[in-house]
Amino acid sequence: MALGPVDVYIIGFPGNKFTGRIAPAMMELVENGTIRIIDLCFVMKDADGVVTTLEAADIDEAGVAFVGIDIAQPGALGHEDAEEVSDDLPPNSSALLVAIENLWAAKLVDALQAADAVVIDSIRIPVDVVQAALAAG
Repeated sequence: MALGPVDVYIIGFPGNKFTGRIAPAMMELVENGTIRIIDLCFVMKDADGVVTTLEAADIDEAGVAFVGIDIAQPGALGHEDAEEVSDDLPPNSSALLVAIENLWAAKLVDALQAADAVVIDSIRIPVDVVQAALAAG
C-alpha cells in the first residue's frame, strides 16, 4: 500500500472554547479517502497553568464528535508532543494535535519513487497568508 505524506496540525482554542464543529469535516475527508487520521489528542491548560492531556473519548460533549473518527495508530502522538505544545499554550486555552496522512498524495509518491525522484523540500503556506496575498493582488 502506498503511503502519503503526514502533516501534524496544532489547532488552538483560546479561552478553552473547544467544540466538535471540525469533526464532521475531518470524518468526511476520512470517509472519502482523502486523508487518514493517524492520531489525535487534546491538550488543555487551565487558568492556573495546569496542563491536562486527553483523548477524544475523555472530553465532554464537544469531544464526542471525535469519537467516531477512525484513528489509525492511537498513541502515535505521545507525551513529548503534548508537552511541547503545552509549553507554548497560554493559560486558559487548549489545542488539538492531529496527525493526518495525505492519502490523496499516495499516487504522486508512487510516481516519484518509480521515477527515482526525491522531494527536496515541501512548503505549506497558511491559508491566512494566501488570503492576504490574493486580497492584495
